[in-house]
Amino acid sequence: MQKSIFSKYFRICATVVIASILVLGSLFLPFAAKYFTDEKMALLGKGAGAAQRIVLDNYQMNLTGTRVILDSSTIRQGFQMFSESTGAVIYFTDAGGATQLCSEDAPCLHTTYQIPEKVLQALSEEGRFFEMGKLEGLYKDAHYTMAQPVTLSGGGRIGYIFISTSAEELSEFLIQMLRIFLLSAVAVLLLAFVVTYYATAKMVRPLRQMSQAAKKFGQGDFSSRVEVAINDADDEIGQLAMAFNNMAQSLSASESMRRSFIANVSHELKTPMTSIAGFVDGILDGTIPREEQSRYLRIVSDEVKRLSRLVRSMLNLSRIEAGELKINATQFNIVEIICQTVFSFERTIDEKQLDVVGLDTDKIMVEADPDLLHQVVYNLTENAVKFVNAGGLLTFTFHVDGGMTYISIRNTGEGLSKEEIPRVFDRFYKTDRSRGMDKNGVGLGLYLVRSIITLHGGDIIVRSVKGEYTEFVFSVPTARAKNPALVKGKEKEYGSAARQEQAVLPESEEGQS
Repeated sequence: MQKSIFSKYFRICATVVIASILVLGSLFLPFAAKYFTDEKMALLGKGAGAAQRIVLDNYQMNLTGTRVILDSSTIRQGFQMFSESTGAVIYFTDAGGATQLCSEDAPCLHTTYQIPEKVLQALSEEGRFFEMGKLEGLYKDAHYTMAQPVTLSGGGRIGYIFISTSAEELSEFLIQMLRIFLLSAVAVLLLAFVVTYYATAKMVRPLRQMSQAAKKFGQGDFSSRVEVAINDADDEIGQLAMAFNNMAQSLSASESMRRSFIANVSHELKTPMTSIAGFVDGILDGTIPREEQSRYLRIVSDEVKRLSRLVRSMLNLSRIEAGELKINATQFNIVEIICQTVFSFERTIDEKQLDVVGLDTDKIMVEADPDLLHQVVYNLTENAVKFVNAGGLLTFTFHVDGGMTYISIRNTGEGLSKEEIPRVFDRFYKTDRSRGMDKNGVGLGLYLVRSIITLHGGDIIVRSVKGEYTEFVFSVPTARAKNPALVKGKEKEYGSAARQEQAVLPESEEGQS
């Protein structure tokens, strides 16, 4: 049978409560017995003291010459009065231990009783005697007995006062205490079990919810959440529940991203593959005339290249996200790579009659992976050339600030809307304008750019004003060797304000695809 946390915790709490009550009872009864004995001893002591004063008073009143004359009837009446008030038997013995007077009526077993020698010896040595027992066989059952010597003011001892009472009262007292304790223990147990039951149920409720939610997670349903009360948010289970909810939110977002990723990949693969299959089938079955085949084969070639770029980008992203792609950082001139990239778009630049400014600068040495950074520059430059307006302007600016170098690529043109800005770095996202102008793009370029920049420990931001311009600014580590820009102390157009704008961007500044 499966043992739940609830049953285990409840059993532990119940065991602790029961054990605590048993320990308390085992300590309570001895203390109660000692308390009763001390009270009885104090009561007997008061009775013995009163009897002692009665004997001395009557002895002094009836002393004639050298012979002791005691008023037996008066002393006996006094003994009986205190005997009734204390419930004890009082008797007086001479110095040798022989009983002279007793509070009980005749026949009395004390009148013929001789006090044992060891009791008299204890009285002589300690001046007092107390025991709970049978007084050397005088009584059939246990009695509390106290004895005190009767001594004259001059120092002479004329006898002893004994006072005894049955110890059955102790048993009755302990039985009553035990009953009261058991009733209290039962009430406490019931209350403890009820409180423990509901407290345990409340404590394990989030765990049960997490268990049920985890089962749903295994079935692909990430909508379940664990309820966390405000009062319970600071304890360990509350923190666990909140962490579980955060995990569920992350899993839900990851699942949505995965489904979107699969849908986008399927769409991006389906479109070129459909074109390729259609054109190849048209060539094979003669639907496409021979004189047109070259044109359609070029389209097929472009679609194959598009598929190749898609697969290559996806592989690079997978390696980056899995942590398998390691950067091979070297020191190189970033301006040289940008110039080479711009030259590769020379025909498009000439066709659009674009002006390119900012590349007539000194060497800007950075420390990064040249191949990966070339891909970043290529993607950003390709975007800038693609979406710049005819006769527009491409601007490149650089700023070296200590350990980081900031590169800006800006193009004039239509820019991005506020709705498009937050999504430009998403995977497979393409703006409406991009879908009309970019037939070969797959929407992974900017996502890959951000991943590569993040891998280098840098950052990338975007600015855009609708109808005016779009600007991407990214940062990479500055080469540790002396940088000509730093040696000459040149201030670039893109100054320190750029770093401040990375933290707080205007509403019109975000991303593009």
